[in-house]
Amino acid sequence: MASERDPSPSRPLSDRVEELLAREGPLPIVAAGDPVLRRPAEPFDGQLDPGLLTRFVAALRATMHAAPGVGLAAPQVGVPLRLAVIEDPAPVSEEVRLTRGRVPQPFRVLVNPSYEGVGAGRSAFFEGCLSVPGWQAVVARHSEVRLRALDEHGLAVDEVFTGWPARIVQHETDHLDGMLYLDRAELRSLSSNQAMAEHWNQPTPQRAAEALGFELPG
Repeated sequence: MASERDPSPSRPLSDRVEELLAREGPLPIVAAGDPVLRRPAEPFDGQLDPGLLTRFVAALRATMHAAPGVGLAAPQVGVPLRLAVIEDPAPVSEEVRLTRGRVPQPFRVLVNPSYEGVGAGRSAFFEGCLSVPGWQAVVARHSEVRLRALDEHGLAVDEVFTGWPARIVQHETDHLDGMLYLDRAELRSLSSNQAMAEHWNQPTPQRAAEALGFELPG
């Protein structure tokens, strides 16, 4: 179902956010095909007053938890602002933790984030998206990135992320540039959630690459 919002570009973003927050329960997540997911988001520059920003961030976090997911960008709820939240309790096995570098990440708010790869390392794993429900695909990404952003208080963030946290940072920041993970994916790997459960639930996508006929980096 399409998100309930006024497409007029002249409408203040604060009005859109207030309308969303008037709803009960998690915010509606827009799906691939909605133009808001394909446009670069507007840099945050005080469009939401501090109180409204705090309420919006709380709603993004609650929506991320309910989905469930480990990250959510404002465009995914129909708000084209350069703002995202991430959090990952990483409830995975030791094998997955070691293979994917998936370690717990505390709740973070990323305002106007950007990233750059650190070194030449690349890693490829299955990845999904709350705006592309029911599907996953293998995406090769930087193994390590440097993130620059502000937090919700306007304080500078300049931090290096590795492993799965680096993947989350890249995925959510890409949303703010109008990109979906499918734009970077190996499309021969595209698999339904059912196929993932039946065939490709190993820590690495090596078996999927062999069976589905695609190459992994390195």
